[in-house]
Amino acid sequence: MANPNEQQPRLPGLFEGTSPQEHPTQWAKCWDEKFTPWDRGGPSMALYDLLKENPDGAIPLPSASRPKTALVPGCGRGYDVLLLSSFGHDVYGLDVSSQALDAARENAEKALAKGLYQTEGIRRGAITWICQDFFAEEWKDVQTPFDLIFDYTFFCALPPPMRPAWASRMKALLSPGGRLICLEFPSEKTSSEPGPPWAAPPAEYLGYLSDPGAQSPTDEHGGVIPGQVESPVSGGLRRLVHIKPKRTHQSGTKDGRVQDYVSVWAHANQ
Repeated sequence: MANPNEQQPRLPGLFEGTSPQEHPTQWAKCWDEKFTPWDRGGPSMALYDLLKENPDGAIPLPSASRPKTALVPGCGRGYDVLLLSSFGHDVYGLDVSSQALDAARENAEKALAKGLYQTEGIRRGAITWICQDFFAEEWKDVQTPFDLIFDYTFFCALPPPMRPAWASRMKALLSPGGRLICLEFPSEKTSSEPGPPWAAPPAEYLGYLSDPGAQSPTDEHGGVIPGQVESPVSGGLRRLVHIKPKRTHQSGTKDGRVQDYVSVWAHANQ
């Protein structure tokens, strides 16, 4: 597989001059042309380590008496859907592209036949693939909210004007007592650089999740201004964990140094 960073310059050009409403068509076009430079080729080791170590017990994991559901928006080939299933979650892999979900089903069949994704929880959770618009208010035949949501290469695929709506939707989809896990990438890209992927430093997540639906103070390029983020409002999300992972994909490293962050969020009033 080619290095994703070598193919990234082409990706912003496909979205240049397009409106957010046109983006689903552009993503589907990428899948049609088999151009998926964001594909990691496997599950997130940062997510795996987080679930195994579970710092301060911040993430309520499934048990025999307490089953848990999970959502992976923009799931692509479904690597992280399979990973969360191995930890016992009943997982929904969501993508706006039917081609992506065809690839996910094929990947899942091959991976499970090879015995990959060793069961880490009390059982292997069920997997459901759903072709939906993340921002649609209702999804057919899907029971919401979810106990865990994992965002990786989804937030950064959204242009800055869509981020207040992203935060509002995440809040609505997260169950009481649930956890949102964000693998923050690309954390060191500047707001002046074109996307996707658009810049996603920690201040972006803090700004939008602390007050879902509200527009945070931004610079002329739409990037959240660090240091001007308020404490979470009563209806917002609060950050429980913020760490640099020991392991992550090579696209989240530079000169051997990890650039990515992992954050865990909960409803602020719980």
